[in-house]
Amino acid sequence: MFVFSDLFLAYLAAITLLTITPGVDTLLVMRNTGRGGLRDGCITSAGICTGLFIHASLSALGISILLVETAWAFSILKWAGAIYLVWLGIGSLRSAMARDRQTPEQVPEPTPQGFSAMTAFREGLLSNVLNPKTALFYMALLPQFIDPAGSAFQQSLVLAGIHFVLAMIWQCGLAWTVVRFRGVGSHPKIRKGLNVLTGGFFVVIGVKLAST
Repeated sequence: MFVFSDLFLAYLAAITLLTITPGVDTLLVMRNTGRGGLRDGCITSAGICTGLFIHASLSALGISILLVETAWAFSILKWAGAIYLVWLGIGSLRSAMARDRQTPEQVPEPTPQGFSAMTAFREGLLSNVLNPKTALFYMALLPQFIDPAGSAFQQSLVLAGIHFVLAMIWQCGLAWTVVRFRGVGSHPKIRKGLNVLTGGFFVVIGVKLAST
């Protein structure tokens, strides 16, 4: 069974490094945690990690290869992901501008009650599913750790499940850190700067993705 082989240990090392590497998912979890508290961040993480099963299934079924080999299909995926990132970025920039028009006394403190679980999950899921880099990664990585003697589909789901657990632990830990040290960013100007930073990052990444 592959889970007790050297392949599993190699996969565990590779997926751990991938998980802790900062990226769009990390920034989205941190942004949403600042918006609605620990639950917002963790539910966003659950949406992101659920997308891993979709990529794993597509990879096992060969659909990821079809997307890469079919230029128009991959272009649609790429543009959808780019547009979504730009949309998230514009939302953060608009929040920064709205807060700038308020006095410090008028700026509400983010609270766990101020979020929608459906919105948080959807944002995380779409961020992951519409990311062509994730599709390429799973298409290239998972086959390297699949035992040909077993079911490729079942093994892909197990590997995605391991990634799910590691990513949830890491991202929820980041969300807890944001909540624990929220006082550092409680000043309206600091919060505005964080919104500008995250919004600008999403827009730049989206534009870069579209132009690649």
